[in-house]
Amino acid sequence: MVSGVMANSILITLEFGHDSIGDSGVQTLSNALKTNSTLTTLILAENSIGSNGAQALAEALKTNSTLTTLFLRDSSIGDNGVQALSVALMINSTLTTLNISGNSIGDNGAQALSEALKTNSTLITLNLYNNSIRPNGVQALSEALKTNSTLTTLTLGGNLIGSNGVEALSEALKTNSTLTALNLNSNSVGPNEALALSEALKINSTLTTLDLHHNSIGSNGAQALADALKTNSTLTTLELLDNSIGDNGAQALSEALKINSNLTNLDLMCNWIGDNGAQALSEALRANSSLTTLDLQGNLIGDNGAQALSEVLKTNSTVTITGIVF
Repeated sequence: MVSGVMANSILITLEFGHDSIGDSGVQTLSNALKTNSTLTTLILAENSIGSNGAQALAEALKTNSTLTTLFLRDSSIGDNGVQALSVALMINSTLTTLNISGNSIGDNGAQALSEALKTNSTLITLNLYNNSIRPNGVQALSEALKTNSTLTTLTLGGNLIGSNGVEALSEALKTNSTLTALNLNSNSVGPNEALALSEALKINSTLTTLDLHHNSIGSNGAQALADALKTNSTLTTLELLDNSIGDNGAQALSEALKINSNLTNLDLMCNWIGDNGAQALSEALRANSSLTTLDLQGNLIGDNGAQALSEVLKTNSTVTITGIVF
Protein backbone atom coordinates (compact mmCIF):
# COMPACT_ATOMS: atom_id res chain seq x y z
CA MET A 1 0.00 0.00 0.00
CA VAL A 2 2.86 2.36 0.75
CA SER A 3 4.40 1.83 -2.68
CA GLY A 4 1.06 2.49 -4.33
CA VAL A 5 0.62 5.73 -2.45
CA MET A 6 4.14 6.86 -3.31
CA ALA A 7 3.54 6.13 -6.96
CA ASN A 8 0.88 8.84 -7.05
CA SER A 9 2.64 11.54 -9.05
CA ILE A 10 0.73 14.44 -7.47
CA LEU A 11 1.16 13.51 -3.79
CA ILE A 12 3.22 16.11 -1.97
CA THR A 13 2.32 15.43 1.71
CA LEU A 14 2.13 12.03 3.41
CA GLU A 15 1.23 11.48 7.07
CA PHE A 16 1.06 8.29 9.10
CA GLY A 17 -0.87 8.73 12.35
CA HIS A 18 -0.10 7.43 15.82
CA ASP A 19 1.28 3.86 15.75
CA SER A 20 0.17 3.28 12.17
CA ILE A 21 3.57 2.32 10.77
CA GLY A 22 6.59 0.51 12.20
CA ASP A 23 10.16 -0.06 11.08
CA SER A 24 9.20 -2.65 8.44
CA GLY A 25 6.69 -0.27 6.90
CA VAL A 26 9.27 2.49 6.93
CA GLN A 27 11.67 0.21 5.06
CA THR A 28 9.15 -0.05 2.22
CA LEU A 29 8.42 3.67 2.40
CA SER A 30 12.13 4.49 2.24
CA ASN A 31 12.62 2.38 -0.85
CA ALA A 32 9.86 4.36 -2.54
CA LEU A 33 11.45 7.65 -1.48
CA LYS A 34 14.60 6.77 -3.37
CA THR A 35 12.76 7.18 -6.67
CA ASN A 36 9.82 9.42 -5.78
CA SER A 37 10.08 12.91 -7.26
CA THR A 38 7.01 14.73 -5.87
CA LEU A 39 6.69 14.22 -2.11
CA THR A 40 7.84 17.26 -0.13
CA THR A 41 6.47 16.57 3.39
CA LEU A 42 6.60 13.30 5.35
CA ILE A 43 5.07 13.10 8.83
CA LEU A 44 5.79 9.99 10.92
CA ALA A 45 5.26 11.45 14.40
CA GLU A 46 4.42 9.06 17.25
CA ASN A 47 5.30 5.92 15.33
CA SER A 48 7.76 3.39 16.71
CA ILE A 49 10.02 3.30 13.70
CA GLY A 50 13.11 2.86 15.89
CA SER A 51 16.72 3.20 14.84
CA ASN A 52 16.29 0.72 11.98
CA GLY A 53 13.50 2.79 10.48
CA ALA A 54 15.57 5.96 10.85
CA GLN A 55 18.51 4.29 9.14
CA ALA A 56 16.31 3.28 6.22
CA LEU A 57 15.04 6.84 5.88
CA ALA A 58 18.60 8.11 6.03
CA GLU A 59 19.55 5.93 3.08
CA ALA A 60 16.64 7.35 1.12
CA LEU A 61 17.64 10.92 1.96
CA LYS A 62 21.02 10.36 0.36
CA THR A 63 19.41 10.14 -3.08
CA ASN A 64 15.97 11.77 -2.67
CA SER A 65 15.89 15.27 -4.15
CA THR A 66 12.40 16.57 -3.35
CA LEU A 67 11.60 16.02 0.36
CA THR A 68 11.86 19.28 2.28
CA THR A 69 10.09 18.48 5.58
CA LEU A 70 10.51 15.41 7.80
CA PHE A 71 8.67 14.98 11.12
CA LEU A 72 9.87 12.13 13.34
CA ARG A 73 8.64 13.36 16.73
CA ASP A 74 8.39 10.64 19.41
CA SER A 75 9.50 7.87 17.07
CA SER A 76 12.05 6.05 19.28
CA ILE A 77 14.92 6.60 16.86
CA GLY A 78 17.54 7.11 19.61
CA ASP A 79 21.13 8.19 19.09
CA ASN A 80 21.86 5.46 16.52
CA GLY A 81 18.98 6.62 14.37
CA VAL A 82 19.98 10.25 14.50
CA GLN A 83 23.60 9.39 13.73
CA ALA A 84 22.42 7.75 10.50
CA LEU A 85 20.27 10.78 9.66
CA SER A 86 23.24 13.05 10.35
CA VAL A 87 25.34 11.24 7.78
CA ALA A 88 22.54 11.68 5.27
CA LEU A 89 22.34 15.40 6.04
CA MET A 90 25.95 15.76 4.95
CA ILE A 91 24.87 14.58 1.48
CA ASN A 92 21.23 15.65 1.15
CA SER A 93 20.66 19.07 -0.41
CA THR A 94 16.88 19.54 -0.20
CA LEU A 95 15.66 18.94 3.37
CA THR A 96 14.90 22.23 5.12
CA THR A 97 12.89 21.16 8.19
CA LEU A 98 13.69 18.29 10.55
CA ASN A 99 11.68 17.58 13.72
CA ILE A 100 13.13 14.81 15.86
CA SER A 101 11.80 15.96 19.22
CA GLY A 102 11.14 13.38 21.92
CA ASN A 103 13.58 10.76 20.66
CA SER A 104 16.15 10.48 23.47
CA ILE A 105 19.04 11.21 21.14
CA GLY A 106 21.24 12.42 24.02
CA ASP A 107 24.67 13.97 23.69
CA ASN A 108 25.85 11.42 21.13
CA GLY A 109 23.00 12.28 18.81
CA ALA A 110 23.53 16.01 19.29
CA GLN A 111 27.23 15.65 18.53
CA ALA A 112 26.45 13.75 15.34
CA LEU A 113 24.04 16.48 14.25
CA SER A 114 26.65 19.11 14.97
CA GLU A 115 29.01 17.47 12.49
CA ALA A 116 26.26 17.49 9.88
CA LEU A 117 25.50 21.16 10.50
CA LYS A 118 29.10 22.06 9.75
CA THR A 119 28.67 20.98 6.13
CA ASN A 120 24.90 20.96 5.46
CA SER A 121 23.74 24.04 3.58
CA THR A 122 19.97 23.59 3.31
CA LEU A 123 18.49 22.83 6.76
CA ILE A 124 16.80 25.91 8.21
CA THR A 125 14.63 24.47 11.03
CA LEU A 126 15.79 21.89 13.59
CA ASN A 127 13.57 20.80 16.49
CA LEU A 128 15.37 18.90 19.25
CA TYR A 129 12.81 19.39 22.03
CA ASN A 130 12.84 16.87 24.90
CA ASN A 131 15.83 14.77 23.86
CA SER A 132 17.89 14.38 27.05
CA ILE A 133 20.61 16.60 25.61
CA ARG A 134 23.12 17.71 28.23
CA PRO A 135 25.89 20.35 28.22
CA ASN A 136 28.31 18.33 26.08
CA GLY A 137 25.74 17.92 23.33
CA VAL A 138 24.83 21.60 23.35
CA GLN A 139 28.47 22.62 23.32
CA ALA A 140 28.97 20.56 20.15
CA LEU A 141 25.91 22.15 18.53
CA SER A 142 27.19 25.58 19.54
CA GLU A 143 30.48 24.98 17.77
CA ALA A 144 28.56 24.10 14.62
CA LEU A 145 26.51 27.30 14.91
CA LYS A 146 29.71 29.32 14.68
CA THR A 147 30.20 28.19 11.09
CA ASN A 148 26.74 27.11 9.90
CA SER A 149 25.16 29.72 7.63
CA THR A 150 21.66 28.38 6.94
CA LEU A 151 19.92 27.30 10.16
CA THR A 152 17.40 29.93 11.27
CA THR A 153 15.31 28.12 13.92
CA LEU A 154 16.67 25.90 16.71
CA THR A 155 14.47 24.36 19.42
CA LEU A 156 16.27 22.99 22.47
CA GLY A 157 13.44 23.22 24.99
CA GLY A 158 12.88 20.47 27.53
CA ASN A 159 16.50 19.33 27.68
CA LEU A 160 19.20 19.41 30.37
CA ILE A 161 21.62 21.88 28.84
CA GLY A 162 22.78 23.46 32.11
CA SER A 163 24.83 26.60 32.61
CA ASN A 164 27.71 25.33 30.45
CA GLY A 165 25.34 24.68 27.60
CA VAL A 166 23.76 28.12 27.80
CA GLU A 167 27.16 29.78 27.98
CA ALA A 168 28.30 27.86 24.89
CA LEU A 169 25.17 28.91 22.98
CA SER A 170 25.71 32.50 24.08
CA GLU A 171 29.23 32.47 22.70
CA ALA A 172 27.94 31.06 19.42
CA LEU A 173 25.30 33.81 19.18
CA LYS A 174 28.06 36.40 19.26
CA THR A 175 29.34 35.21 15.89
CA ASN A 176 26.39 33.40 14.27
CA SER A 177 24.64 35.56 11.69
CA THR A 178 21.71 33.41 10.53
CA LEU A 179 19.80 32.08 13.55
CA THR A 180 16.59 34.06 14.05
CA ALA A 181 14.68 31.92 16.61
CA LEU A 182 16.05 30.11 19.67
CA ASN A 183 13.86 28.11 22.05
CA LEU A 184 15.34 27.25 25.46
CA ASN A 185 12.15 26.73 27.45
CA SER A 186 12.11 24.35 30.43
CA ASN A 187 15.88 24.14 30.80
CA SER A 188 16.47 25.44 34.33
CA VAL A 189 17.90 28.67 32.95
CA GLY A 190 18.68 30.88 35.94
CA PRO A 191 20.00 34.42 36.50
CA ASN A 192 23.59 33.61 35.54
CA GLU A 193 22.51 31.94 32.31
CA ALA A 194 20.24 34.89 31.53
CA LEU A 195 23.23 37.17 32.02
CA ALA A 196 25.26 35.16 29.50
CA LEU A 197 22.43 35.37 26.98
CA SER A 198 22.06 39.10 27.55
CA GLU A 199 25.74 39.66 26.79
CA ALA A 200 25.24 37.79 23.52
CA LEU A 201 22.15 39.87 22.68
CA LYS A 202 24.21 43.03 22.99
CA ILE A 203 26.34 41.78 20.08
CA ASN A 204 24.05 39.53 18.04
CA SER A 205 22.19 41.24 15.20
CA THR A 206 19.99 38.49 13.73
CA LEU A 207 18.01 36.78 16.52
CA THR A 208 14.38 37.94 16.50
CA THR A 209 12.75 35.39 18.86
CA LEU A 210 14.02 34.14 22.22
CA ASP A 211 11.84 31.70 24.16
CA LEU A 212 12.77 31.24 27.82
CA HIS A 213 9.40 30.23 29.27
CA HIS A 214 9.25 27.84 32.25
CA ASN A 215 12.70 28.73 33.55
CA SER A 216 13.88 30.53 36.71
CA ILE A 217 15.68 33.69 35.62
CA GLY A 218 14.15 35.72 38.50
CA SER A 219 14.41 39.48 38.87
CA ASN A 220 18.18 39.47 38.34
CA GLY A 221 17.85 37.60 35.07
CA ALA A 222 15.13 39.98 33.93
CA GLN A 223 17.41 42.89 34.80
CA ALA A 224 20.20 41.41 32.67
CA LEU A 225 17.88 40.91 29.71
CA ALA A 226 16.53 44.43 30.17
CA ASP A 227 20.04 45.83 29.87
CA ALA A 228 20.47 43.96 26.59
CA LEU A 229 17.15 45.28 25.26
CA LYS A 230 18.44 48.82 25.68
CA THR A 231 20.98 48.25 22.91
CA ASN A 232 19.73 45.21 20.95
CA SER A 233 18.04 46.25 17.71
CA THR A 234 16.69 42.98 16.29
CA LEU A 235 14.79 41.00 18.95
CA THR A 236 11.03 41.27 18.37
CA THR A 237 9.64 38.46 20.57
CA LEU A 238 10.66 37.62 24.13
CA GLU A 239 8.88 34.77 25.93
CA LEU A 240 9.35 34.90 29.72
CA LEU A 241 6.28 33.01 30.96
CA ASP A 242 6.76 31.47 34.43
CA ASN A 243 10.14 32.89 35.42
CA SER A 244 9.42 34.44 38.84
CA ILE A 245 10.63 37.88 37.77
CA GLY A 246 8.27 39.73 40.16
CA ASP A 247 7.78 43.47 40.39
CA ASN A 248 11.50 44.20 40.32
CA GLY A 249 11.97 42.29 37.09
CA ALA A 250 8.95 43.97 35.52
CA GLN A 251 10.28 47.37 36.54
CA ALA A 252 13.66 46.64 34.94
CA LEU A 253 12.01 45.54 31.71
CA SER A 254 9.85 48.65 31.80
CA GLU A 255 12.91 50.87 31.81
CA ALA A 256 14.21 49.01 28.77
CA LEU A 257 10.88 49.40 26.96
CA LYS A 258 11.18 53.18 27.27
CA ILE A 259 14.28 52.96 25.07
CA ASN A 260 13.80 49.84 22.94
CA SER A 261 11.96 50.37 19.66
CA ASN A 262 12.01 46.86 18.17
CA LEU A 263 10.32 44.48 20.60
CA THR A 264 6.74 43.77 19.51
CA ASN A 265 5.75 40.75 21.66
CA LEU A 266 6.48 40.35 25.37
CA ASP A 267 5.08 37.40 27.34
CA LEU A 268 5.15 37.95 31.11
CA MET A 269 2.50 35.42 32.13
CA CYS A 270 2.66 33.84 35.60
CA ASN A 271 5.54 35.92 36.96
CA TRP A 272 4.26 37.15 40.36
CA ILE A 273 3.93 40.68 39.01
CA GLY A 274 1.80 42.94 41.21
CA ASP A 275 0.52 46.50 41.08
CA ASN A 276 3.99 48.06 41.26
CA GLY A 277 5.17 46.11 38.26
CA ALA A 278 1.98 46.91 36.35
CA GLN A 279 2.33 50.61 37.07
CA ALA A 280 5.93 50.55 35.86
CA LEU A 281 4.85 48.82 32.66
CA SER A 282 2.11 51.41 32.14
CA GLU A 283 4.69 54.20 32.34
CA ALA A 284 6.83 52.40 29.77
CA LEU A 285 3.91 52.05 27.39
CA ARG A 286 3.41 55.81 27.43
CA ALA A 287 6.82 56.16 25.77
CA ASN A 288 7.00 52.91 23.80
CA SER A 289 5.35 52.77 20.37
CA SER A 290 6.57 49.41 19.04
CA LEU A 291 5.15 46.82 21.47
CA THR A 292 1.95 45.32 20.07
CA THR A 293 1.31 42.39 22.47
CA LEU A 294 1.85 42.28 26.24
CA ASP A 295 0.61 39.15 28.04
CA LEU A 296 0.09 39.53 31.79
CA GLN A 297 -2.15 36.56 32.49
CA GLY A 298 -1.72 34.71 35.78
CA ASN A 299 -0.07 37.52 37.72
CA LEU A 300 -1.03 39.31 40.96
CA ILE A 301 -2.16 42.60 39.45
CA GLY A 302 -4.94 44.27 41.43
CA ASP A 303 -7.24 47.22 40.84
CA ASN A 304 -4.50 49.88 41.01
CA GLY A 305 -2.31 48.13 38.47
CA ALA A 306 -5.24 47.44 36.17
CA GLN A 307 -6.29 51.08 36.41
CA ALA A 308 -2.81 52.28 35.48
CA LEU A 309 -2.71 50.01 32.44
CA SER A 310 -6.23 51.02 31.48
CA GLU A 311 -5.28 54.70 31.49
CA VAL A 312 -2.32 54.18 29.19
CA LEU A 313 -4.49 52.39 26.64
CA LYS A 314 -6.34 55.65 26.13
CA THR A 315 -3.25 57.11 24.48
CA ASN A 316 -1.39 54.01 23.24
CA SER A 317 -3.43 52.49 20.43
CA THR A 318 -0.81 50.02 19.19
CA VAL A 319 -0.54 47.59 22.12
CA THR A 320 -2.90 44.80 23.13
CA ILE A 321 -2.75 43.76 26.81
CA THR A 322 -4.09 40.32 27.73
CA GLY A 323 -4.80 38.89 31.17
CA ILE A 324 -6.17 42.08 32.73
CA VAL A 325 -9.85 42.82 33.34
CA PHE A 326 -10.37 46.52 32.61
